[in-house]
Amino acid sequence: MSSAHVTVEQVVRAQLAKALGGPRGIVESAVPTALFTVCFLVSKDIRLSLIVSIGVTALLLLVRVVQRSTTQFVFNALIGIGIGALFAYRASQSGGSEEDVARAVFTPGLIYNSAYALVIVLTILVGWPIVGFMVGSVMGDPTAWHSDKAVVRLCSQLTWILAIPCVIRVAVQLPLWLDHQIGLLGASKIALGWPLQLASFAAMGWLLSRNRTPVDPDPR
Repeated sequence: MSSAHVTVEQVVRAQLAKALGGPRGIVESAVPTALFTVCFLVSKDIRLSLIVSIGVTALLLLVRVVQRSTTQFVFNALIGIGIGALFAYRASQSGGSEEDVARAVFTPGLIYNSAYALVIVLTILVGWPIVGFMVGSVMGDPTAWHSDKAVVRLCSQLTWILAIPCVIRVAVQLPLWLDHQIGLLGASKIALGWPLQLASFAAMGWLLSRNRTPVDPDPR
């Protein structure tokens, strides 16, 4: 499609759909991690939690392989589970208590959300919102969009919406993590995971439905 007939809204919607993988991709990303978290909170057993979550992930992966479709979203969930388990294992090997091990499971998520929010907000503050590069991906020039103030403004708004879930997670979970509130940490991880992410995408969808900002490779 020629960039002259493409709007910023179309580009962002297409990129989000690709990144999320549709309803199936969302389920494949969310369910294994949620299972691991719930199982661990109930059993306090890392090994059992891994068996349950990896078993489900392996089943999802097998279905994808049989259907010869992308395994990206299943692997994303598997990587997230593995990193959490690794932190817990290291805590146990260093002589940490049961509470320390449980707390370590949630450490990677806090680090990830803090770093992600910091980077995203920084791109807005320096005037190069990260969503703008989605627009640049269809223009042949990854930075041409930056000369159009309307595009920069819209991309900044969309980038803020991407950042807000991460900021909320850190604001809610960091005090719980510091206070060793393991049960509340687990509940917040699930509640502020995909439900919050989907809410932010819905907000982006609402914003995208209100505007038609042309992607102009040569703005005047």
